[in-house]
Amino acid sequence: MRTQRRGAQAVGTAVRVAHQDDGAIAGDVRYFLCSCFPGGRRFAEAVRGRWSIENSLHWILDVTFVEDQSRARNRRPAENLAWPRRYAISLLKRHPSPHSIKG
Repeated sequence: MRTQRRGAQAVGTAVRVAHQDDGAIAGDVRYFLCSCFPGGRRFAEAVRGRWSIENSLHWILDVTFVEDQSRARNRRPAENLAWPRRYAISLLKRHPSPHSIKG
């Protein structure tokens, strides 16, 4: 991590706000190290691209392994189950069958 920070030229901040069904507002703030000085639009596109990749992986895990139904709530069992699931997804993406997961 230290070598990655050495090349950082800027720090970007992304704020996510979500309106819940019950009227509550939830959100978080994420910080990104940038190797260049992107403009606001370019930075937003990069952040959205990262979130879409994360969201698509979680969608695949939920559809394939019904991960949202998992009863593993403690950190260690959840991590122990997450690695084989992600590994299986990577194997399925490499399989040439037309019924496999698209990579």
